[in-house]
Amino acid sequence: MMQNLLVDLRDERFDEAALGRALANIESAGYAHAESDFEDGHLLAWIDDEFGGTWSSEAFAGRSVVARRGDEIAGFATYDPKGLRFSWLRGLGAHPEVGIFGPFGVGRGFRKSGIGPDLLTAALARLRRCGYAQALIPAVGEEKLVAYYVTNAGARVAESFPKASLLQRRARVVVMASGDGSNFQAVADRARDGRLPIDIAALICNAPDAYALQRARDAGIRERVVAWDRSGEKRSSYDVRLRKAVEEESPELLLLLGWMHLLDVAFVTRFPEAINIHPAFLPLDQTSDRVILPDGTSQKAYRGARAVRDALADDVRWIGATAHLVNAATDRGEVLVRKPLLFEPRVTTDLALEALHPLEHRVVNGAIMRWLYER
Repeated sequence: MMQNLLVDLRDERFDEAALGRALANIESAGYAHAESDFEDGHLLAWIDDEFGGTWSSEAFAGRSVVARRGDEIAGFATYDPKGLRFSWLRGLGAHPEVGIFGPFGVGRGFRKSGIGPDLLTAALARLRRCGYAQALIPAVGEEKLVAYYVTNAGARVAESFPKASLLQRRARVVVMASGDGSNFQAVADRARDGRLPIDIAALICNAPDAYALQRARDAGIRERVVAWDRSGEKRSSYDVRLRKAVEEESPELLLLLGWMHLLDVAFVTRFPEAINIHPAFLPLDQTSDRVILPDGTSQKAYRGARAVRDALADDVRWIGATAHLVNAATDRGEVLVRKPLLFEPRVTTDLALEALHPLEHRVVNGAIMRWLYER
């Protein structure tokens, strides 16, 4: 059972004096505190490394109170994120007097430090300063966490709903792939055993010899080859043929899992509900050509078909996986889930790709679930 909790921000425990005390407590415990926004790429990358899931993009949508010890981030609490589409925010979360709290987390090495309640109080007090009368702490699934918010913020349960009620029917999905199909296999396995509430209608492949086709046959999923003979067919003609082939499958969601053909604007416009998996740690700001990493350093954002090879050629230590919505710009769609990965020096391309596969599988799974929860 999931719980939406409400906190009365008019309570004196969230006034300016309480805010001052919470920040003073953080300082007296030996931490620096600051308020960060979407430009704090170090915080966002640290969240991905420490917690995973969708938390970094939620923090990207709001502001956060952050505690640090030296160069190390200890914990954060986000408040007032804007534009989130999760279904559990469509009730109380849409009320103009209700502000959204979270995500909120303390790093593994700091969970006995005692800073959690003060970060919580500081973020809720900042919500009050924004003019909200109440705060929504959404989708709390563990009774222990409910008790934590009741004790430390005076929260009360305002809405309860079974998690399964958020996913009332299975989505019709078409997968597009060009190669081995390991991500396709991971998605098909999860769909078959019920971990992903989707039905894969077909696999569309542009390479007749791709092993993904055999994976589809083994899984009992209809496969279609839509190949392009560059010597005998214009690119524009192929793009029309590809778009019609996908239209015939009537997908609610497209998954580009190792799809290596650049899609034209007409295709992206026709199928706006499409997720791509990319083997790099991309910035949440789609306009940026650099990405901040969990250790606070930055590097080039590796986009395009040679992302892994380009990263290794530049001798960088960080790579990763990002699942994003597809738009007309290559690998610049809205990020749904991302996860960084630190490599050993001078790793080979084959070893890098092998290490990335399980990470990509988790990221794709998380992105599909996010899309489903945002429907």
